[in-house]
Amino acid sequence: MSDFSKMGEMSSFQLGVIGALFLSVASSVSIVICNKALMSNLGFPFATTLTSWHLIVTFCTLHAAQRFHLFDAKAIDMKTVMLFGILNGVSIGLLNLSLGFNSIGFYQMTKLAIIPFTVLLETLFLKKQFSQKIKLSLLVLLGGVAIASVTDLQLNFVGTILSLLAIVTTCVGQILTNTIQKRLNVSSTQLLYQSAPFQAAILFVSGPFVDHFLTKKNVFAYKYSSIVLAFIILSCIISVSVNFSTFMVIGKTSPVTYQVLGHLKTCLVLAFGYTLLHDPFTIRNIIGILVAIIGMGLYSYFCVQDNKKKQSVDLSLASQMKDKDSTPLLGMPDKEGHESKKSTKVSLV
Repeated sequence: MSDFSKMGEMSSFQLGVIGALFLSVASSVSIVICNKALMSNLGFPFATTLTSWHLIVTFCTLHAAQRFHLFDAKAIDMKTVMLFGILNGVSIGLLNLSLGFNSIGFYQMTKLAIIPFTVLLETLFLKKQFSQKIKLSLLVLLGGVAIASVTDLQLNFVGTILSLLAIVTTCVGQILTNTIQKRLNVSSTQLLYQSAPFQAAILFVSGPFVDHFLTKKNVFAYKYSSIVLAFIILSCIISVSVNFSTFMVIGKTSPVTYQVLGHLKTCLVLAFGYTLLHDPFTIRNIIGILVAIIGMGLYSYFCVQDNKKKQSVDLSLASQMKDKDSTPLLGMPDKEGHESKKSTKVSLV
């Protein structure tokens, strides 16, 4: 493969990453604003059940796309897909339960803990190396998000256990999202299409019970007005883009990068909440958001630098391998020449 074709593949990959990141940010911020209006302003508090509807609509959309040959479905081991789907469904339910049992401040700390725990798991089990500069940038990012979003830290035993379980299942689920796509050579669309039914099933069954436990309200007894139904439909439509972009970002980058992107979304949601929904905003929020943006910028810069170093090392190794492969070929004429000289000497004698 020529250097030009390699550069073309690299540039198309980078464009794909940028597109995935932009789609993830835009769709996630949109759905947060939509769901906030649905739950806070219209009084529809059933978050877990709503998530199951999101996944059902996502699967139906992907199934229609597959029927129209917009992508090819790829068979994956059923046990792997089932366990993966159930794990992701359980992690969503645990995050919602964590929010219900803990204060908002402690819930934000739970989400912040996902990044260092993911780094720990990838270092221990996948032998992945993170430079000190990247770790420092993550620390700056997490500090900024903590300043901007963490308010109080009220601890309780059940809430702490639920938060720990939520952290573990979320980290493992996101690491598996990246690992399965790369090791089984499946696209984000193919993996989401295979796993969405299992995620939807676990949340569809458990969602009403979780929501009733948290809100003391019954999703089936709720009186659905036309505006509530309109926002639910809008939320489900946006969720297709959210779910697709989530799998795409994790597959093209890493679970840590996806979590960094998630904290950028948190900052954007805080900013949009202040400008569009007139939420209370303090100087602490502004400072925290600025620090988080600096941390995210440093993380992006150091990741680019590390990737450049890795690419240069790979090119150097490829060049060395090429030289080694060509050495015997270069040596053939000399050997043949030596043999011919030797035979000439023999004939002369």
